[in-house]
Amino acid sequence: MPTPLSYDGRKKPFAQKLRREMTDQERHLWYDCLSACPVRFRRQKQFGFYIADFYCAERKLVIEVDGSQHYEPEQEIWDRKRTAYLNSLGLQVVRFSNYEVDTNFKGVCAEIEKLINEKM
Repeated sequence: MPTPLSYDGRKKPFAQKLRREMTDQERHLWYDCLSACPVRFRRQKQFGFYIADFYCAERKLVIEVDGSQHYEPEQEIWDRKRTAYLNSLGLQVVRFSNYEVDTNFKGVCAEIEKLINEKM
């Protein structure tokens, strides 16, 4: 039986699609912040049935960028389950809204930098 952090190819096509079709906010965060971090982040990392937007294995840190759909009741339930699952794996999950990325990009990047440095 695979461990929760092991690779499962069943979601690979969906993860690849998500990487190709990143939102504007995900693309901005990736190209203008995370890809230049001193620690390596991966995009659309699979954990069990879930796919995280960005993941840093070295810091056990998951970054999620939430669009408006994440504030719908059904999606909020799904997100809580996903966060609980990721937390059970020892991962810290941090969420930023699309609005935060659009209006306070430097602040979002500073918060991520702070989290990276805290986990050293």
